[in-house]
Amino acid sequence: MRDSELPAIRRLPLFRTMSEENFMSLTRAAYVQTFPPQVLLIEEGAQPDFLHIVMEGAVELFAGWHRRETTMAIVRPVSTFILAACIKDAPYLMSARTLEKTRIILLPVGDLNSIFRRDPDFAMATVEELASCYRRVVRQSKDLKLRSTRERLAAYVLRKSADAGGTASLVLPVEKRLLASFLGMTPESLSRAMRSLKDDGAKIDGQRVIITDRAALEALARPSILIDGPDFERAEEPDTSSATP
Repeated sequence: MRDSELPAIRRLPLFRTMSEENFMSLTRAAYVQTFPPQVLLIEEGAQPDFLHIVMEGAVELFAGWHRRETTMAIVRPVSTFILAACIKDAPYLMSARTLEKTRIILLPVGDLNSIFRRDPDFAMATVEELASCYRRVVRQSKDLKLRSTRERLAAYVLRKSADAGGTASLVLPVEKRLLASFLGMTPESLSRAMRSLKDDGAKIDGQRVIITDRAALEALARPSILIDGPDFERAEEPDTSSATP
């Protein structure tokens, strides 16, 4: 692992407060690998061997059931996945594959759990990380269950605009196939929802989104802090976040 990468890892909330001795011990045991696109990194149902840290590139977390597949999240630098399975030593609930050339640091589960038991600051940071991820999952579930397809898309556009500082023009961070999967839609349903937003304050042309009437878009989405956040942290979906299950 490059020494230049240590500060970026150290700044992650998960590792920020742990002792320097334990941080160095954990990272000395790390493995580093670079993967080409479309490589399966982990498979749901398998036992965890490593906590993954994405340093470059992008990773899709997805799940499947009886020939159906859905995107759960997309992880971008610098982020970890999948912490809960590592701490609990339980099977992965999601699979992961690279979307592009991706550089990943792999922290052995045994070393991670050993330091978790002896470093109280790291243990507390782990609890906080898991709690934050749990709240993101609840918000995502509420978004899927309580909003229509048009409302979900409108809320997503407003969140992306807020993440970009309130801009009225933004580029969708993922291709539409992945966005549809994350929002719980078919690609056809997403296309119809995108066309319909023209009458509700947003014009979508390819990957470009232009908010033409923010008040109308907000009237459709009805943003709620209890669904959309923010919490103390800012969760971004589906293009970044520490993914837990």
